Amino acid sequence: MKDTVADIKEAFLTGVSYMLPFVVAGGILVALGFLLGGYNIPNTVEPGRNFASTIFWIGKIGLGTFMVPILGAYVAYSLADKPGIVVGMFGGWMATDPWGMGYGSGFIGALIAGIIAGYLVNAMKKLPIPNVLRSLLPTLIIPVIGCAAICLLMHYVIGGPLGALTQTLTKMLNSLGTGNLVLLGIVQGCMLAFDMGGPCNKVAYAFALACMETGNYAPMAANFVACCAPPLAMALAMCVAPKKFTDEDRSGIAGCFAGALCMITEFAIPYAAKNLKYIPCYMAGSAVGAVISYLWGITIRAPHGGVFVVFAMNKVIPFFVTLLIAGAISAALVVLVTKPETEEA
Repeated sequence: MKDTVADIKEAFLTGVSYMLPFVVAGGILVALGFLLGGYNIPNTVEPGRNFASTIFWIGKIGLGTFMVPILGAYVAYSLADKPGIVVGMFGGWMATDPWGMGYGSGFIGALIAGIIAGYLVNAMKKLPIPNVLRSLLPTLIIPVIGCAAICLLMHYVIGGPLGALTQTLTKMLNSLGTGNLVLLGIVQGCMLAFDMGGPCNKVAYAFALACMETGNYAPMAANFVACCAPPLAMALAMCVAPKKFTDEDRSGIAGCFAGALCMITEFAIPYAAKNLKYIPCYMAGSAVGAVISYLWGITIRAPHGGVFVVFAMNKVIPFFVTLLIAGAISAALVVLVTKPETEEA
């Protein structure tokens, strides 16, 4: 059992190491797109219409197309070597809800898919097949059967319950409305920070968008704070307690600050994937931040953009104070649950 846990932990670390460059490249390019083209860039359907939109959508390739499948691929690779890559990547791709059926599970789904793919491939390596066909295992049998199996599993077994959960969360948020601001802030903040781009995050974001259409801009402000807080928390934690993090971890400090400024929560995902204890830390800070945002009456008349849409905020200084409070709370909790690294800082 201990060996299994150690193998899975090592697989998580491997997947994160390979995913990190995609997060950094994609996140910074998205930020540049916002800087050059403003917060309406995501609504530009045609990439290539201008330079800013081209840069933005190139960045979205890293964050939206490659990041999650790469995580699944290299989690599986750590467990099953090269034959696991294709099966894990297919499973990770299914976690992105490619067919728009509400079955997306984000990076958490990719971790699950990668683990299943790794053990599935290892089992297939032991199939009792004639020696003359054994050379076909890594190039034909494992890719075809493995990819079909993991995709069917993600679609029919994991996707269904996840879709039902998404619908339940949507109904819950809509029923809360804005009548109980404290409770709404707690729920919204926790959902946004839980999977950082996954189904819970998307439900809360969709709720804020729906409120915008009715002229209520407070939920979007809470959304901004809760989404910006996790990467800010990681940056602050690594600055305050550098000896608790590896050199590789600390190399992402600048990216985390950029993610916080640009509302790119995904910069915190690699750290959460390495240590799942960070997720409740993020949730606590984001929940407090969302509540404070509601209580202070902060509104933002823009659907995205981070600090680049400061002109759309009604209370600029309270917004930044709220964000700092949320980030500091999560950072303190992250430092608390992180054991010092044995390597030299």
